[in-house]
Formats: sequence, C-alpha cells, structure tokens
Amino acid sequence: MSVDLATVRKIASLARIATSDAEAEALLPELNNILGWIEQLAQVDTTGVEPLAAVIPNHLRLREDKVTDGGIRDAVLANAPQAEHGFFAVPKVIE
Repeated sequence: MSVDLATVRKIASLARIATSDAEAEALLPELNNILGWIEQLAQVDTTGVEPLAAVIPNHLRLREDKVTDGGIRDAVLANAPQAEHGFFAVPKVIE
C-alpha cells in the first residue's frame, strides 16, 4: 500500500495540521516507509503466541485476607489533639 499526495493532505486535514505543499511532499516518503514497516510486521508468523499485556510476567503478591482492627489504636490516638473513650474527640459544629 502506498500513500499519494492527496491522501497526505487528507490525513493532515483530519488531524487538523496545517501543512504547506513542501511539507506534504516531505511527509509522503515518511508515511510510505511507515506503511512498509507495518506490512513487514503483518508477515510475521504469530501462530501459537499468546497475547501479552506486558513483556515480563507480572504476578500480584497476595496476603491472607483476614479482618483485623489494626491493633494500633493507642498509637493512632497518640497523634490526636484530644481523645475520649478510644475515639477522636472533635468540637461540636452547629451552623
């Protein structure tokens, strides 16, 4: 497949890129080279190759799923300006 000058102008118009005639002429061989490279990739035999989301295998490190209270309530409440009965105490706000 090859691209002609009219196609380059149409692509530039669709992409909202202002190009002069000289710039369109310069883009012509570049776009043809890109399409040639894509045609080369289409010829590669990929039968038996699984699709990949990443090049390296990624596995999540999982931990045991158990519910806890964290066990650090006193350490967290030590940062509070005021604490009452194991909770943060805040001033009452009424508008």
